[in-house]
Amino acid sequence: MKAFRLFTRATFWLSIISLVGAVHDAGFGENDTFEPFIQVLFLWTISFGIGSTVLRYIQGEKRPGRGVIFFDAISILFLLAVLLINLEWIIVHPYMEHNNWLNLAILLVFVREFSALRIEFKRALINPAQLFVLSFMVVIVFGAFLLMLPNATKEGIGFLDALFTSTSAVCVTGLIVVDTGTYFTHFGQTIILVLIQIGGLGIMTFASYFSYFFSGGSSYENHLVLSDMTNADKLSEVFVTLKRIIQVTFSIELVGALLLYFNLPEAAFASEAESGFFVIFHSISAFCNAGFSTLSNSLFDDSFKFNYGFQLIIIFLFVFGGIGFPIMFNVYQVVKTFFQRRLFPFLSKEKPLYAPWRLNLNTRIILITTGILTGLGTIFFFIFEYDNTLAEHDWVGKAVTALFGATTPRTAGFNSVDMAALKFPTLMMIFLLMWIGASPGSTGGGIKTSTFAIGLLNFISLARGKTKIEVFRREIAAISVRRAFAIISLSMIVISAGIVGVAWFDRDLSLLDVGFECFSAYSTVGLSLGITSALSDGSKWVIILVMFIGRVSMLSILIALIPKVRHETYQYPTEEILIN
Repeated sequence: MKAFRLFTRATFWLSIISLVGAVHDAGFGENDTFEPFIQVLFLWTISFGIGSTVLRYIQGEKRPGRGVIFFDAISILFLLAVLLINLEWIIVHPYMEHNNWLNLAILLVFVREFSALRIEFKRALINPAQLFVLSFMVVIVFGAFLLMLPNATKEGIGFLDALFTSTSAVCVTGLIVVDTGTYFTHFGQTIILVLIQIGGLGIMTFASYFSYFFSGGSSYENHLVLSDMTNADKLSEVFVTLKRIIQVTFSIELVGALLLYFNLPEAAFASEAESGFFVIFHSISAFCNAGFSTLSNSLFDDSFKFNYGFQLIIIFLFVFGGIGFPIMFNVYQVVKTFFQRRLFPFLSKEKPLYAPWRLNLNTRIILITTGILTGLGTIFFFIFEYDNTLAEHDWVGKAVTALFGATTPRTAGFNSVDMAALKFPTLMMIFLLMWIGASPGSTGGGIKTSTFAIGLLNFISLARGKTKIEVFRREIAAISVRRAFAIISLSMIVISAGIVGVAWFDRDLSLLDVGFECFSAYSTVGLSLGITSALSDGSKWVIILVMFIGRVSMLSILIALIPKVRHETYQYPTEEILIN
Protein backbone atom coordinates (compact mmCIF):
# COMPACT_ATOMS: atom_id res chain seq x y z
CA MET A 1 0.00 0.00 0.00
CA LYS A 2 2.85 2.39 0.85
CA ALA A 3 4.57 1.59 -2.47
CA PHE A 4 1.29 2.26 -4.28
CA ARG A 5 0.94 5.69 -2.63
CA LEU A 6 4.52 6.56 -3.52
CA PHE A 7 3.87 5.51 -7.13
CA THR A 8 0.68 7.60 -7.45
CA ARG A 9 2.39 10.57 -5.81
CA ALA A 10 5.31 10.28 -8.23
CA THR A 11 2.83 10.09 -11.13
CA PHE A 12 1.09 13.24 -9.92
CA TRP A 13 4.33 15.23 -9.75
CA LEU A 14 5.48 13.84 -13.09
CA SER A 15 2.22 15.02 -14.63
CA ILE A 16 2.74 18.52 -13.22
CA ILE A 17 6.30 18.71 -14.58
CA SER A 18 5.15 17.40 -17.95
CA LEU A 19 2.26 19.87 -18.04
CA VAL A 20 4.72 22.71 -17.46
CA GLY A 21 6.84 21.29 -20.29
CA ALA A 22 3.82 21.14 -22.59
CA VAL A 23 2.93 24.76 -21.80
CA HIS A 24 6.57 25.74 -22.38
CA ASP A 25 6.59 24.04 -25.80
CA ALA A 26 3.28 25.64 -26.78
CA GLY A 27 4.23 29.06 -25.47
CA PHE A 28 7.87 29.32 -26.51
CA GLY A 29 8.13 26.81 -29.34
CA GLU A 30 10.07 23.58 -29.43
CA ASN A 31 13.71 23.78 -28.31
CA ASP A 32 16.10 21.41 -30.06
CA THR A 33 18.25 21.18 -26.92
CA PHE A 34 15.51 20.17 -24.48
CA GLU A 35 13.07 18.52 -26.89
CA PRO A 36 14.50 14.96 -26.63
CA PHE A 37 14.44 15.18 -22.83
CA ILE A 38 10.87 16.52 -22.78
CA GLN A 39 9.76 13.80 -25.22
CA VAL A 40 11.15 11.09 -22.92
CA LEU A 41 9.54 12.80 -19.90
CA PHE A 42 6.16 12.81 -21.63
CA LEU A 43 6.37 9.10 -22.50
CA TRP A 44 7.34 8.18 -18.94
CA THR A 45 4.48 10.29 -17.59
CA ILE A 46 1.97 8.53 -19.85
CA SER A 47 3.37 5.13 -18.82
CA PHE A 48 3.12 6.05 -15.14
CA GLY A 49 -0.40 7.37 -15.73
CA ILE A 50 -1.52 4.04 -17.21
CA GLY A 51 0.15 2.13 -14.38
CA SER A 52 -1.36 4.37 -11.68
CA THR A 53 -4.88 3.92 -13.04
CA VAL A 54 -4.52 0.13 -13.28
CA LEU A 55 -3.06 -0.12 -9.78
CA ARG A 56 -6.02 1.76 -8.33
CA TYR A 57 -8.27 -1.09 -9.40
CA ILE A 58 -5.86 -3.67 -7.98
CA GLN A 59 -5.25 -1.91 -4.67
CA GLY A 60 -8.56 -0.09 -4.30
CA GLU A 61 -10.77 -1.09 -1.39
CA LYS A 62 -13.90 0.58 -2.73
CA ARG A 63 -15.39 -0.35 -6.07
CA PRO A 64 -15.58 2.74 -8.34
CA GLY A 65 -18.78 3.75 -10.09
CA ARG A 66 -19.65 2.77 -13.64
CA GLY A 67 -18.90 6.28 -14.88
CA VAL A 68 -15.38 6.14 -13.44
CA ILE A 69 -14.78 2.67 -14.90
CA PHE A 70 -15.92 3.82 -18.33
CA PHE A 71 -13.78 6.99 -18.15
CA ASP A 72 -10.70 5.04 -17.06
CA ALA A 73 -11.16 2.41 -19.77
CA ILE A 74 -11.36 5.05 -22.52
CA SER A 75 -8.43 6.95 -20.98
CA ILE A 76 -6.18 3.88 -20.86
CA LEU A 77 -6.96 3.03 -24.48
CA PHE A 78 -6.20 6.60 -25.55
CA LEU A 79 -2.99 6.81 -23.52
CA LEU A 80 -1.82 3.45 -24.87
CA ALA A 81 -2.49 4.56 -28.44
CA VAL A 82 -0.55 7.82 -27.95
CA LEU A 83 2.31 5.95 -26.27
CA LEU A 84 2.62 3.33 -29.01
CA ILE A 85 2.37 5.95 -31.78
CA ASN A 86 5.16 8.06 -30.27
CA LEU A 87 7.30 4.95 -29.72
CA GLU A 88 6.68 4.22 -33.42
CA TRP A 89 5.46 0.73 -32.60
CA ILE A 90 2.36 1.29 -34.71
CA ILE A 91 1.96 3.31 -37.91
CA VAL A 92 -1.09 5.56 -38.26
CA HIS A 93 -2.22 8.59 -40.23
CA PRO A 94 0.28 11.48 -39.89
CA TYR A 95 -2.48 13.60 -38.30
CA MET A 96 -2.37 11.36 -35.21
CA GLU A 97 1.34 12.08 -34.77
CA HIS A 98 0.70 15.74 -34.05
CA ASN A 99 2.05 16.98 -30.71
CA ASN A 100 -1.43 18.15 -29.67
CA TRP A 101 -2.43 14.53 -29.02
CA LEU A 102 0.61 14.07 -26.81
CA ASN A 103 -0.21 17.26 -24.90
CA LEU A 104 -3.81 16.09 -24.51
CA ALA A 105 -2.57 12.81 -23.05
CA ILE A 106 -0.43 14.70 -20.52
CA LEU A 107 -3.42 16.84 -19.56
CA LEU A 108 -5.54 13.72 -19.14
CA VAL A 109 -2.97 12.14 -16.80
CA PHE A 110 -2.81 15.35 -14.75
CA VAL A 111 -6.62 15.62 -14.46
CA ARG A 112 -6.89 11.98 -13.38
CA GLU A 113 -4.12 12.23 -10.79
CA PHE A 114 -5.27 15.59 -9.47
CA SER A 115 -8.85 14.37 -9.18
CA ALA A 116 -7.70 11.38 -7.14
CA LEU A 117 -6.52 13.75 -4.40
CA ARG A 118 -8.88 14.39 -1.53
CA ILE A 119 -9.55 18.14 -1.56
CA GLU A 120 -10.49 19.28 1.92
CA PHE A 121 -11.78 22.76 2.72
CA LYS A 122 -11.40 23.98 6.28
CA ARG A 123 -13.95 26.64 7.19
CA ALA A 124 -11.88 27.50 10.25
CA LEU A 125 -8.98 28.52 7.99
CA ILE A 126 -10.83 29.98 5.00
CA ASN A 127 -14.53 30.70 4.60
CA PRO A 128 -16.43 30.10 1.34
CA ALA A 129 -16.38 33.79 0.37
CA GLN A 130 -12.59 33.97 0.83
CA LEU A 131 -12.14 30.77 -1.16
CA PHE A 132 -14.38 32.08 -3.93
CA VAL A 133 -12.55 35.42 -4.22
CA LEU A 134 -9.09 33.85 -3.93
CA SER A 135 -9.80 31.25 -6.63
CA PHE A 136 -10.68 34.00 -9.12
CA MET A 137 -7.55 35.98 -8.24
CA VAL A 138 -5.29 32.96 -8.75
CA VAL A 139 -6.83 32.07 -12.13
CA ILE A 140 -6.61 35.68 -13.34
CA VAL A 141 -2.92 36.07 -12.47
CA PHE A 142 -2.06 32.64 -13.91
CA GLY A 143 -3.99 33.46 -17.09
CA ALA A 144 -2.12 36.74 -17.47
CA PHE A 145 1.24 34.97 -17.40
CA LEU A 146 0.01 32.43 -19.96
CA LEU A 147 -1.08 35.24 -22.29
CA MET A 148 2.41 36.74 -22.02
CA LEU A 149 3.98 33.63 -23.56
CA PRO A 150 5.62 34.51 -26.91
CA ASN A 151 3.44 32.16 -28.97
CA ALA A 152 0.21 33.50 -27.45
CA THR A 153 0.41 36.77 -29.37
CA LYS A 154 1.76 37.88 -32.71
CA GLU A 155 3.59 40.96 -31.45
CA GLY A 156 4.02 40.37 -27.71
CA ILE A 157 1.97 41.88 -24.88
CA GLY A 158 2.81 43.74 -21.67
CA PHE A 159 1.80 42.53 -18.21
CA LEU A 160 -0.91 45.17 -17.71
CA ASP A 161 -2.66 44.41 -21.02
CA ALA A 162 -2.33 40.66 -20.36
CA LEU A 163 -3.79 41.11 -16.88
CA PHE A 164 -6.62 43.23 -18.30
CA THR A 165 -7.44 40.58 -20.91
CA SER A 166 -7.21 37.74 -18.38
CA THR A 167 -9.45 39.60 -15.91
CA SER A 168 -11.96 40.35 -18.65
CA ALA A 169 -12.01 36.68 -19.69
CA VAL A 170 -12.21 35.15 -16.21
CA CYS A 171 -14.79 37.72 -15.11
CA VAL A 172 -16.67 37.00 -18.40
CA THR A 173 -16.77 40.71 -19.22
CA GLY A 174 -15.52 41.09 -22.79
CA LEU A 175 -13.81 44.47 -22.61
CA ILE A 176 -10.59 44.33 -24.64
CA VAL A 177 -7.54 46.56 -24.99
CA VAL A 178 -6.23 44.61 -28.01
CA ASP A 179 -8.22 42.90 -30.77
CA THR A 180 -8.78 39.25 -29.88
CA GLY A 181 -8.97 38.03 -33.46
CA THR A 182 -5.90 39.73 -34.91
CA TYR A 183 -3.61 40.26 -31.92
CA PHE A 184 -3.70 36.77 -30.39
CA THR A 185 -2.65 33.55 -32.10
CA HIS A 186 -4.81 30.41 -32.01
CA PHE A 187 -2.86 29.37 -28.92
CA GLY A 188 -3.61 32.70 -27.24
CA GLN A 189 -7.28 32.53 -28.23
CA THR A 190 -7.45 29.01 -26.78
CA ILE A 191 -6.08 30.32 -23.48
CA ILE A 192 -8.75 33.04 -23.48
CA LEU A 193 -11.41 30.43 -24.24
CA VAL A 194 -10.30 28.24 -21.32
CA LEU A 195 -10.27 31.27 -19.01
CA ILE A 196 -13.81 32.14 -20.12
CA GLN A 197 -15.05 28.61 -19.41
CA ILE A 198 -13.37 28.51 -16.01
CA GLY A 199 -14.59 32.00 -15.16
CA GLY A 200 -18.15 31.23 -16.25
CA LEU A 201 -18.52 28.22 -13.98
CA GLY A 202 -15.75 28.79 -11.42
CA ILE A 203 -12.58 26.79 -10.90
CA MET A 204 -13.97 25.32 -7.66
CA THR A 205 -16.89 23.83 -9.58
CA PHE A 206 -14.57 21.81 -11.82
CA ALA A 207 -12.04 20.86 -9.13
CA SER A 208 -14.65 19.83 -6.55
CA TYR A 209 -16.83 17.82 -8.90
CA PHE A 210 -14.01 15.86 -10.56
CA SER A 211 -12.52 15.11 -7.15
CA TYR A 212 -15.89 13.80 -5.99
CA PHE A 213 -16.46 11.91 -9.26
CA PHE A 214 -13.25 9.88 -8.99
CA SER A 215 -13.06 9.50 -5.21
CA GLY A 216 -16.76 8.69 -4.83
CA GLY A 217 -17.18 10.77 -1.67
CA SER A 218 -16.46 14.00 0.12
CA SER A 219 -16.25 15.28 3.67
CA TYR A 220 -19.06 17.06 5.50
CA GLU A 221 -16.85 20.17 5.59
CA ASN A 222 -16.62 20.14 1.79
CA HIS A 223 -20.38 19.82 1.49
CA LEU A 224 -20.87 22.88 3.71
CA VAL A 225 -18.42 25.01 1.75
CA LEU A 226 -19.73 23.99 -1.68
CA SER A 227 -23.38 24.37 -0.64
CA ASP A 228 -22.70 28.09 -0.16
CA MET A 229 -21.21 28.31 -3.66
CA THR A 230 -23.87 26.28 -5.49
CA ASN A 231 -26.95 27.49 -3.57
CA ALA A 232 -28.02 23.87 -3.21
CA ASP A 233 -31.15 23.40 -1.10
CA LYS A 234 -29.79 20.32 0.65
CA LEU A 235 -26.27 19.24 1.56
CA SER A 236 -26.93 15.86 -0.05
CA GLU A 237 -27.65 17.59 -3.38
CA VAL A 238 -24.42 19.63 -3.59
CA PHE A 239 -22.56 17.32 -5.97
CA VAL A 240 -25.72 16.44 -7.87
CA THR A 241 -26.09 20.17 -8.51
CA LEU A 242 -22.46 20.45 -9.61
CA LYS A 243 -22.94 17.52 -11.99
CA ARG A 244 -26.05 19.07 -13.49
CA ILE A 245 -24.33 22.44 -13.95
CA ILE A 246 -21.41 20.88 -15.83
CA GLN A 247 -23.64 18.61 -17.93
CA VAL A 248 -26.05 21.42 -18.86
CA THR A 249 -23.21 23.81 -19.69
CA PHE A 250 -21.34 21.45 -22.00
CA SER A 251 -24.56 20.18 -23.62
CA ILE A 252 -25.88 23.65 -24.46
CA GLU A 253 -22.46 24.80 -25.66
CA LEU A 254 -22.17 21.74 -27.91
CA VAL A 255 -25.65 22.20 -29.38
CA GLY A 256 -24.97 25.91 -29.81
CA ALA A 257 -21.70 25.24 -31.65
CA LEU A 258 -23.43 22.83 -34.04
CA LEU A 259 -26.25 25.29 -34.76
CA LEU A 260 -23.76 28.11 -35.32
CA TYR A 261 -21.76 25.90 -37.68
CA PHE A 262 -24.79 25.31 -39.92
CA ASN A 263 -25.50 29.06 -40.00
CA LEU A 264 -22.02 30.16 -41.05
CA PRO A 265 -21.76 32.16 -44.29
CA GLU A 266 -20.45 30.19 -47.24
CA ALA A 267 -16.67 30.22 -47.67
CA ALA A 268 -16.33 32.30 -44.49
CA PHE A 269 -13.22 30.38 -43.41
CA ALA A 270 -10.36 28.73 -45.25
CA SER A 271 -10.69 25.34 -43.54
CA GLU A 272 -13.06 23.21 -41.49
CA ALA A 273 -10.68 23.47 -38.52
CA GLU A 274 -10.97 27.27 -38.53
CA SER A 275 -14.76 27.07 -38.83
CA GLY A 276 -14.90 24.58 -35.94
CA PHE A 277 -12.75 26.73 -33.68
CA PHE A 278 -14.80 29.82 -34.56
CA VAL A 279 -18.16 28.28 -33.61
CA ILE A 280 -16.80 26.64 -30.45
CA PHE A 281 -15.24 29.93 -29.34
CA HIS A 282 -18.45 31.89 -29.90
CA SER A 283 -20.69 29.22 -28.39
CA ILE A 284 -18.70 29.13 -25.15
CA SER A 285 -18.27 32.91 -25.10
CA ALA A 286 -22.01 33.44 -25.63
CA PHE A 287 -23.24 30.89 -23.06
CA CYS A 288 -20.78 32.23 -20.46
CA ASN A 289 -21.95 35.78 -21.29
CA ALA A 290 -18.34 36.75 -21.97
CA GLY A 291 -18.80 38.78 -25.16
CA PHE A 292 -15.39 37.87 -26.59
CA SER A 293 -15.30 37.44 -30.36
CA THR A 294 -12.59 36.65 -32.88
CA LEU A 295 -14.31 39.12 -35.22
CA SER A 296 -12.83 42.61 -34.99
CA ASN A 297 -16.28 44.26 -34.98
CA SER A 298 -18.06 41.46 -33.12
CA LEU A 299 -21.32 40.55 -34.93
CA PHE A 300 -21.39 43.99 -36.58
CA ASP A 301 -18.92 42.43 -39.01
CA ASP A 302 -20.08 42.70 -42.64
CA SER A 303 -20.40 38.92 -42.94
CA PHE A 304 -22.63 38.55 -39.85
CA LYS A 305 -24.69 41.69 -39.23
CA PHE A 306 -27.33 40.48 -41.69
CA ASN A 307 -27.03 36.81 -40.65
CA TYR A 308 -30.14 36.78 -38.45
CA GLY A 309 -30.11 33.02 -37.91
CA PHE A 310 -26.61 33.22 -36.45
CA GLN A 311 -27.66 36.13 -34.23
CA LEU A 312 -30.74 34.28 -32.94
CA ILE A 313 -28.58 31.32 -31.89
CA ILE A 314 -26.20 33.67 -30.07
CA ILE A 315 -29.23 35.22 -28.31
CA PHE A 316 -30.43 31.73 -27.35
CA LEU A 317 -27.03 30.91 -25.86
CA PHE A 318 -26.51 34.02 -23.77
CA VAL A 319 -30.13 34.14 -22.58
CA PHE A 320 -29.86 30.53 -21.36
CA GLY A 321 -26.51 31.30 -19.77
CA GLY A 322 -27.91 34.38 -18.05
CA ILE A 323 -31.21 32.89 -16.83
CA GLY A 324 -29.47 30.93 -14.06
CA PHE A 325 -28.95 27.22 -13.42
CA PRO A 326 -31.48 27.01 -10.53
CA ILE A 327 -34.16 28.46 -12.80
CA MET A 328 -33.34 26.03 -15.63
CA PHE A 329 -33.47 23.07 -13.25
CA ASN A 330 -36.79 24.19 -11.76
CA VAL A 331 -38.40 24.77 -15.18
CA TYR A 332 -37.13 21.38 -16.35
CA GLN A 333 -38.71 19.74 -13.29
CA VAL A 334 -42.01 21.48 -13.97
CA VAL A 335 -42.06 20.39 -17.63
CA LYS A 336 -41.05 16.85 -16.67
CA THR A 337 -43.78 16.64 -14.03
CA PHE A 338 -46.38 18.03 -16.43
CA PHE A 339 -45.63 15.39 -19.06
CA GLN A 340 -45.49 12.60 -16.51
CA ARG A 341 -48.66 13.44 -14.57
CA ARG A 342 -50.87 15.14 -17.12
CA LEU A 343 -50.05 13.91 -20.62
CA PHE A 344 -48.60 10.46 -19.90
CA PRO A 345 -49.79 9.49 -16.38
CA PHE A 346 -49.49 5.78 -17.19
CA LEU A 347 -45.71 6.22 -17.58
CA SER A 348 -45.28 7.89 -14.20
CA LYS A 349 -44.20 5.78 -11.24
CA GLU A 350 -45.58 8.39 -8.82
CA LYS A 351 -49.21 8.90 -7.99
CA PRO A 352 -50.73 11.88 -9.85
CA LEU A 353 -50.99 14.06 -6.73
CA TYR A 354 -51.47 17.80 -6.92
CA ALA A 355 -48.08 19.48 -6.41
CA PRO A 356 -48.53 23.19 -5.57
CA TRP A 357 -45.67 25.64 -6.08
CA ARG A 358 -43.74 23.31 -8.30
CA LEU A 359 -42.64 26.49 -10.07
CA ASN A 360 -41.02 28.18 -7.07
CA LEU A 361 -41.12 31.86 -6.18
CA ASN A 362 -37.55 32.50 -7.39
CA THR A 363 -38.35 31.12 -10.82
CA ARG A 364 -41.59 33.09 -11.14
CA ILE A 365 -40.01 36.40 -10.18
CA ILE A 366 -36.96 35.91 -12.43
CA LEU A 367 -38.91 34.70 -15.48
CA ILE A 368 -41.44 37.53 -15.23
CA THR A 369 -38.73 40.16 -14.68
CA THR A 370 -36.63 38.77 -17.54
CA GLY A 371 -39.65 38.69 -19.86
CA ILE A 372 -40.66 42.27 -19.05
CA LEU A 373 -37.13 43.62 -19.44
CA THR A 374 -36.64 41.76 -22.73
CA GLY A 375 -40.00 42.79 -24.14
CA LEU A 376 -39.81 46.46 -23.17
CA GLY A 377 -36.14 46.66 -24.14
CA THR A 378 -36.87 45.27 -27.60
CA ILE A 379 -39.80 47.65 -28.17
CA PHE A 380 -37.89 50.74 -27.06
CA PHE A 381 -34.76 49.77 -29.01
CA PHE A 382 -36.94 49.28 -32.12
CA ILE A 383 -38.58 52.69 -31.67
CA PHE A 384 -35.44 54.64 -30.77
CA GLU A 385 -33.22 53.13 -33.47
CA TYR A 386 -35.79 52.59 -36.25
CA ASP A 387 -34.35 55.26 -38.53
CA ASN A 388 -30.83 55.10 -37.12
CA THR A 389 -28.84 51.88 -36.65
CA LEU A 390 -31.82 49.73 -37.79
CA ALA A 391 -32.33 51.69 -41.03
CA GLU A 392 -30.25 49.29 -43.15
CA HIS A 393 -32.29 46.22 -42.09
CA ASP A 394 -35.61 44.91 -43.39
CA TRP A 395 -38.54 44.30 -41.03
CA VAL A 396 -37.32 40.88 -39.91
CA GLY A 397 -33.83 42.24 -39.51
CA LYS A 398 -35.08 45.20 -37.48
CA ALA A 399 -36.94 42.87 -35.11
CA VAL A 400 -34.00 40.49 -34.64
CA THR A 401 -31.48 43.31 -34.25
CA ALA A 402 -33.74 45.10 -31.76
CA LEU A 403 -34.09 41.86 -29.78
CA PHE A 404 -30.32 41.43 -29.89
CA GLY A 405 -29.79 45.03 -28.77
CA ALA A 406 -32.18 44.58 -25.85
CA THR A 407 -30.75 41.29 -24.60
CA THR A 408 -27.01 41.73 -25.10
CA PRO A 409 -26.67 44.51 -22.45
CA ARG A 410 -27.85 41.94 -19.91
CA THR A 411 -24.12 41.04 -19.56
CA ALA A 412 -23.71 39.24 -22.93
CA GLY A 413 -21.44 41.87 -24.49
CA PHE A 414 -21.83 41.08 -28.20
CA ASN A 415 -22.94 43.87 -30.52
CA SER A 416 -24.64 43.70 -33.92
CA VAL A 417 -24.80 47.48 -34.40
CA ASP A 418 -22.30 50.32 -34.14
CA MET A 419 -22.41 51.17 -30.43
CA ALA A 420 -20.95 54.66 -30.99
CA ALA A 421 -23.82 55.48 -33.37
CA LEU A 422 -26.64 54.74 -30.91
CA LYS A 423 -28.95 57.58 -29.91
CA PHE A 424 -28.80 59.04 -26.40
CA PRO A 425 -32.17 57.54 -25.22
CA THR A 426 -31.00 54.10 -26.36
CA LEU A 427 -27.77 54.48 -24.42
CA MET A 428 -29.71 55.44 -21.29
CA MET A 429 -31.83 52.33 -21.64
CA ILE A 430 -28.68 50.22 -22.08
CA PHE A 431 -27.26 51.78 -18.89
CA LEU A 432 -30.27 50.44 -16.97
CA LEU A 433 -30.19 47.01 -18.63
CA MET A 434 -26.44 46.66 -17.98
CA TRP A 435 -26.87 47.62 -14.33
CA ILE A 436 -29.65 45.06 -13.81
CA GLY A 437 -27.76 42.31 -15.65
CA ALA A 438 -28.55 38.61 -15.60
CA SER A 439 -30.13 36.33 -13.00
CA PRO A 440 -28.58 34.84 -9.84
CA GLY A 441 -26.82 31.51 -10.19
CA SER A 442 -25.93 32.25 -13.82
CA THR A 443 -22.79 33.06 -15.79
CA GLY A 444 -23.80 36.73 -16.04
CA GLY A 445 -23.23 39.76 -13.83
CA GLY A 446 -25.03 42.91 -12.74
CA ILE A 447 -27.09 43.41 -9.59
CA LYS A 448 -29.31 40.57 -10.92
CA THR A 449 -32.97 40.51 -11.94
CA SER A 450 -34.20 39.25 -8.55
CA THR A 451 -32.49 42.16 -6.77
CA PHE A 452 -34.12 44.65 -9.12
CA ALA A 453 -37.51 42.95 -8.71
CA ILE A 454 -37.28 43.05 -4.90
CA GLY A 455 -36.43 46.75 -5.09
CA LEU A 456 -39.50 47.48 -7.22
CA LEU A 457 -41.76 45.31 -5.03
CA ASN A 458 -40.50 47.13 -1.95
CA PHE A 459 -41.40 50.51 -3.51
CA ILE A 460 -44.91 49.25 -4.23
CA SER A 461 -45.30 47.82 -0.71
CA LEU A 462 -44.20 51.10 0.90
CA ALA A 463 -46.55 53.09 -1.35
CA ARG A 464 -49.43 50.85 -0.27
CA GLY A 465 -48.53 51.29 3.41
CA LYS A 466 -47.49 47.66 3.93
CA THR A 467 -44.64 46.64 6.24
CA LYS A 468 -43.71 43.51 4.31
CA ILE A 469 -43.30 42.42 0.70
CA GLU A 470 -45.90 39.90 -0.46
CA VAL A 471 -46.09 38.37 -3.92
CA PHE A 472 -47.82 35.21 -5.25
CA ARG A 473 -49.18 34.51 -1.76
CA ARG A 474 -45.70 34.40 -0.34
CA GLU A 475 -43.80 36.80 1.90
CA ILE A 476 -40.24 37.63 0.86
CA ALA A 477 -37.80 37.08 3.72
CA ALA A 478 -36.39 40.19 5.39
CA ILE A 479 -32.81 38.94 4.87
CA SER A 480 -33.44 38.83 1.10
CA VAL A 481 -34.64 42.44 1.15
CA ARG A 482 -31.60 43.56 3.17
CA ARG A 483 -29.22 41.73 0.83
CA ALA A 484 -30.93 43.23 -2.23
CA PHE A 485 -30.57 46.80 -1.01
CA ALA A 486 -27.02 46.16 0.17
CA ILE A 487 -26.13 44.95 -3.35
CA ILE A 488 -27.86 47.96 -4.95
CA SER A 489 -26.06 50.42 -2.67
CA LEU A 490 -22.66 48.76 -3.04
CA SER A 491 -23.00 48.65 -6.84
CA MET A 492 -23.59 52.40 -6.95
CA ILE A 493 -20.58 53.01 -4.70
CA VAL A 494 -18.25 50.83 -6.81
CA ILE A 495 -19.46 52.22 -10.15
CA SER A 496 -19.22 55.81 -8.89
CA ALA A 497 -15.70 55.20 -7.58
CA GLY A 498 -14.76 53.67 -10.94
CA ILE A 499 -16.10 56.69 -12.83
CA VAL A 500 -14.16 59.07 -10.58
CA GLY A 501 -10.99 56.98 -11.02
CA VAL A 502 -11.14 56.80 -14.82
CA ALA A 503 -12.13 60.48 -15.09
CA TRP A 504 -9.11 61.37 -12.95
CA PHE A 505 -6.60 59.45 -15.06
CA ASP A 506 -8.18 60.31 -18.44
CA ARG A 507 -9.58 63.80 -18.07
CA ASP A 508 -10.13 64.30 -21.79
CA LEU A 509 -12.80 61.57 -22.00
CA SER A 510 -16.48 62.48 -21.87
CA LEU A 511 -18.56 61.56 -18.84
CA LEU A 512 -20.93 59.50 -21.02
CA ASP A 513 -18.08 57.35 -22.36
CA VAL A 514 -16.54 56.88 -18.91
CA GLY A 515 -19.87 56.08 -17.26
CA PHE A 516 -20.76 53.57 -19.97
CA GLU A 517 -17.36 51.87 -19.57
CA CYS A 518 -17.67 51.57 -15.78
CA PHE A 519 -21.26 50.31 -15.85
CA SER A 520 -20.19 47.75 -18.47
CA ALA A 521 -17.17 46.69 -16.42
CA TYR A 522 -19.06 46.32 -13.13
CA SER A 523 -21.91 44.36 -14.70
CA THR A 524 -19.41 42.23 -16.69
CA VAL A 525 -21.13 43.24 -19.93
CA GLY A 526 -18.26 44.05 -22.27
CA LEU A 527 -19.99 46.69 -24.38
CA SER A 528 -18.02 49.88 -24.98
CA LEU A 529 -18.30 53.15 -26.84
CA GLY A 530 -14.79 52.59 -28.18
CA ILE A 531 -12.53 53.99 -25.45
CA THR A 532 -11.17 50.79 -23.88
CA SER A 533 -8.03 50.49 -25.98
CA ALA A 534 -7.26 54.20 -25.49
CA LEU A 535 -7.37 54.10 -21.68
CA SER A 536 -4.26 55.11 -19.76
CA ASP A 537 -2.48 52.63 -17.49
CA GLY A 538 -4.13 54.10 -14.41
CA SER A 539 -7.61 53.77 -15.92
CA LYS A 540 -6.87 50.18 -16.94
CA TRP A 541 -6.09 49.33 -13.33
CA VAL A 542 -9.36 50.95 -12.27
CA ILE A 543 -11.38 48.97 -14.84
CA ILE A 544 -9.57 45.74 -13.84
CA LEU A 545 -10.61 46.32 -10.24
CA VAL A 546 -14.19 47.19 -11.20
CA MET A 547 -14.48 44.06 -13.41
CA PHE A 548 -13.17 41.86 -10.60
CA ILE A 549 -15.49 43.36 -7.98
CA GLY A 550 -18.43 43.10 -10.37
CA ARG A 551 -17.79 39.38 -10.94
CA VAL A 552 -17.27 38.29 -7.33
CA SER A 553 -19.59 41.05 -5.93
CA MET A 554 -18.63 43.62 -3.35
CA LEU A 555 -20.81 41.89 -0.79
CA SER A 556 -18.77 38.68 -1.14
CA ILE A 557 -15.56 40.68 -0.70
CA LEU A 558 -16.92 42.30 2.47
CA ILE A 559 -18.02 38.91 3.82
CA ALA A 560 -14.54 37.57 3.03
CA LEU A 561 -12.77 40.44 4.81
CA ILE A 562 -15.01 41.18 7.80
CA PRO A 563 -15.14 38.51 10.53
CA LYS A 564 -18.58 37.15 11.32
CA VAL A 565 -20.11 37.85 14.73
CA ARG A 566 -22.05 35.38 16.77
CA HIS A 567 -25.82 35.58 16.76
CA GLU A 568 -26.78 37.25 20.02
CA THR A 569 -29.91 36.35 21.95
CA TYR A 570 -30.65 39.88 23.17
CA GLN A 571 -32.58 42.57 21.29
CA TYR A 572 -32.39 46.36 21.74
CA PRO A 573 -35.49 48.58 21.76
CA THR A 574 -36.58 49.54 18.24
CA GLU A 575 -36.67 53.16 17.05
CA GLU A 576 -37.57 54.63 13.69
CA ILE A 577 -35.10 56.88 11.85
CA LEU A 578 -36.39 59.98 10.06
CA ILE A 579 -36.24 59.35 6.29
CA ASN A 580 -37.63 61.84 3.77
